[in-house]
Amino acid sequence: MTRASADSVLSEMDQRLVAALQWDGRVTAERASHVLGLSPATVRRRLQALGADGTVRVVISPVARPRNGGSAGALFLRIRVLRGKLDTIVAALAAREDIPFIDVTTSGDEIFAVARTEPGSRDPLIFRQLPSTQAVTSLETATILHVFRLTSEWRHQVLTVTERAALSPAEPAPETTASPGPYGVDTDALEQALIDALTPDARLTAAALAARTGHPESTVRRRLAQLTTQGRLITQVLVEPRRLGLPIEAKLLLHVPPDHLATAGKALADHPSVHGAFATSGPSNLHAAAYFPDLTALYGFLSEDLTGLGITHIETAIVSHAAKRTPAPLQPRR
Repeated sequence: MTRASADSVLSEMDQRLVAALQWDGRVTAERASHVLGLSPATVRRRLQALGADGTVRVVISPVARPRNGGSAGALFLRIRVLRGKLDTIVAALAAREDIPFIDVTTSGDEIFAVARTEPGSRDPLIFRQLPSTQAVTSLETATILHVFRLTSEWRHQVLTVTERAALSPAEPAPETTASPGPYGVDTDALEQALIDALTPDARLTAAALAARTGHPESTVRRRLAQLTTQGRLITQVLVEPRRLGLPIEAKLLLHVPPDHLATAGKALADHPSVHGAFATSGPSNLHAAAYFPDLTALYGFLSEDLTGLGITHIETAIVSHAAKRTPAPLQPRR
């Protein structure tokens, strides 16, 4: 594939298919065709084409929403490195399983990343490894205290209200028993095997899952239906935003007085451009990330949409490229 085609904006039909997958990562071709007004054959052909070249991937979300919006253990990292050492540090971070997201900004010496960690722990990466790396010139960390919006919850705004409603999953069934797990759920061996198999490709069929896990297909179908009904099968669509006509991604570090924090966070989460919003520790107590079609739209967001939220300071960093979005693609079996 040429670079031009890799960066080109997807057709309106393909963008609508991406949006449908965002609402339901395991939507069938028949259901998508009915909602979007396309033939099932067209939907199958386009989904296969988008997946075959890696343009679109549906995975299990690497970061799920904890109970009550709290944090199950995650840090924002802001790392500055020596000029010429950026690629080396990015590669080292990308090789780590506890780093699901890495973004490089247009400054050329700055990395934003998310690290999974135990809340309050002295994580070796933070306390020893990065500080002792000579190529790292500064390291800032912020603990995620509350989740307002996750990337897996962001939706591309190309569907009608009726189409979105038709694709939206039913409200999750209430939990019958309390669970000590950080996400409000506990898993058994079968469920964990299914999640592991679905992690790099959340659209695997029940037959394929049965073959991979060694469980009967009827059992797999029953458990998948249970996970879906309970709202525990959290998928995320991985697609380059520029393919959706959104080439500008901005990281926003905001200072908000405590009495405005919840209101500002909820307002950000409701904004169609924002794909991540979190209350954090540190002086920038509200972090957000958003997609825009151009710099003019970003300026309008900063100068108009954020007014009246009590924000006293904003630092904006524009992302050059997303260096890592886990999980990695599934490798073909020999």
